[in-house]
Amino acid sequence: MKEQAKTYQYDNGLRLIHVTSPTEVAYCGISIDAGTRDEESGEEGMAHFCEHLMFKGTHKRKAWHIINRMEAVGGDLNAYTNKEETVVYSAFMREHFERAAELIFDIVFNSTFPQHEIDKESEVIADEIECYNDSPAELIFDHFENLIYNGRTLGHDILGTADNVRRFTTEDALRFTSRLYRPDKMVFFLFGALDFDKVKRVVGRLISNIVPSGRDIAIPQLAETPSPILGTHIEERGTHQAHVMVGRAAYGSKDKKRIALYFLNNILGGPGMNSRLNIALREHSGLVYTVESSLTNYTDTSTWAIYFGCDTDDVNRCLKLLRRELDRLMQCPLSERELKAAIKQIKGQIGVACDNFENYALDTAKSFLHYNKFEGMEDTFQHIEQLTPAILQEVAQEIFDPKGLTTLIFR
Repeated sequence: MKEQAKTYQYDNGLRLIHVTSPTEVAYCGISIDAGTRDEESGEEGMAHFCEHLMFKGTHKRKAWHIINRMEAVGGDLNAYTNKEETVVYSAFMREHFERAAELIFDIVFNSTFPQHEIDKESEVIADEIECYNDSPAELIFDHFENLIYNGRTLGHDILGTADNVRRFTTEDALRFTSRLYRPDKMVFFLFGALDFDKVKRVVGRLISNIVPSGRDIAIPQLAETPSPILGTHIEERGTHQAHVMVGRAAYGSKDKKRIALYFLNNILGGPGMNSRLNIALREHSGLVYTVESSLTNYTDTSTWAIYFGCDTDDVNRCLKLLRRELDRLMQCPLSERELKAAIKQIKGQIGVACDNFENYALDTAKSFLHYNKFEGMEDTFQHIEQLTPAILQEVAQEIFDPKGLTTLIFR
């Protein structure tokens, strides 16, 4: 059955999206159009910093009261930051919807970022940064995006630097949130079996005193033609094994070719153990423990990348095998049998993924926040079924061309 979403926009610009759920558990939250790429010079790490500190006190609650509010009824409260958004959300039994919604609005709009809490939490975040720096398999992704976006904010590390975090103050956090935490740059989302009119009334009451900022803000944009740092780059890190990434910036959200790249990416190194790269590098050759291909979507671009870890002596051999698989997709169109099999597989994977209701709710919020639309599973299936071998080969020839790729090696 095709999913139905109900939407509404309030006078202050806040948008609401509600998708019904087949269970007694519900998910709701606020997705804010404020992430790493919105940080100004000197603010690197501020979006993630504010996400942490939102839980440390509001005008009406101390940190303990925030922590206990949903825990007391068996729910949970969470948040995350990425390059383009900050999200605060909760999972709960549906009868506790008003409790969850009120708490989330209080956190997002009334956080005080008390300095004594900042003094404690800054060290926690600094430790998180140091742990991240000690994990080359994770760190390489940010270093790679810094290469392909050539220093633009979209390539910056989400966590920022320990030095930055240690100097942030209450005033810094309030300045950042007052600039970017505004209702016309937010979506309130609910995935749950609740009456839409009731949801609309509850949210309307909670935002009754929240007015539009009346200020416009500059939206960070990439250049029309990004200037990536191409070629092979090696960072000597003294790691036990080499960590390697190969890829490039790809299509923006309005480009119809994005779905074709998503499909090709799944064939190459998606979650299936039968992906071409896993067969070539692990099953047949025994050269890697893990190899994966990813497509990270942003509003005006996307990052397509392959990652693998291997012994330092095997890097060149792995790269040759990887190149062979890319060349196959560039030179040989999929047969109708291969295309049908790949469509069947990816539709099954999407169906299984959509059974994770929390991730489904968060993906719905992301789509509505940035693109003001909702596409359910059946819509995605329709896009996939329109793909042809010719379309896929055209995209492969454009994206997998070695002249446009960047390679980063940690060793």
